[in-house]
Amino acid sequence: MSASAHDSQVFPGITLDAPPWSGTGRHLADACATLGRLLRVALMGLVLPALLLGLWWLTAQRAWIAPQILPSPAFVWESLCIVLDSGELWPHIGHSARRVGWSLLLGGGAGLVLGFGMGLSRTLRAYLLPTLRALAQVPVLGWIPLLIIFAGIEEPLKLWAVSLAVAVPVMLTMLDGIANISTTLLEVGRVYCFSPVQILRRIVLPATLPSLFSALRQGVMQAWLTVIFVELLSASDGLGFFMAYSRSLGQIDMVIVSMAVIGAVGILIEVLLRLIERPLQSWRRAAF
Repeated sequence: MSASAHDSQVFPGITLDAPPWSGTGRHLADACATLGRLLRVALMGLVLPALLLGLWWLTAQRAWIAPQILPSPAFVWESLCIVLDSGELWPHIGHSARRVGWSLLLGGGAGLVLGFGMGLSRTLRAYLLPTLRALAQVPVLGWIPLLIIFAGIEEPLKLWAVSLAVAVPVMLTMLDGIANISTTLLEVGRVYCFSPVQILRRIVLPATLPSLFSALRQGVMQAWLTVIFVELLSASDGLGFFMAYSRSLGQIDMVIVSMAVIGAVGILIEVLLRLIERPLQSWRRAAF
């Protein structure tokens, strides 16, 4: 009858520890598996753009659509390189980004104050929420004629329009975030005799942090989309103006370049916001 070396009753003094490099290997394998999943997801996401680009190239190559209407990808890429090298595009990006920043500060700040106020005060919510919800049903386009009367067609029109578009989603997101705070947490605060400032700092703010970042993302993306729309209507600079001006000149390649830059900046904003949000919410535990 043979005995195993792992049997502690037969060999009580022998302990076989795992090699020191086993933990490192396991972590390396997990990292490789995660990287493989990310690459697989990225490749799956690139399938549709690759198919569309191939269809676009084939259409231009076979001249199914006149090049004056749909220029080839190579021509659009050449136009993009020209405007980037000449520096013509950068000022327009800067003007649009500046309008987004000011509108996010004005509209986002107002939305946060209103959302927090109505979320923490039932009286304020009863007075303001019905009217604000009714006004929120009016799209930005519906406010443009009234804003033109009071603000003119210059820069204040753009800031007011974009600020209105930002304030509504930020306000409603923050209101919903505060409304979803567990009543158990608030009862614990009352048991410990927390002051209103302590309840706000220790319970409300940590509980609404995910909603705060969600409101910030929605506000930034809404501001970026709305500022392009407003610049298409009335502006002398910005990416929306650059697109409208190129269309008036029949430069469809520049129109496509503008669309590509608008989409690229939007994706960049989303990625940056997620990178900022991830370390600030690392303390949160994921559910099972």
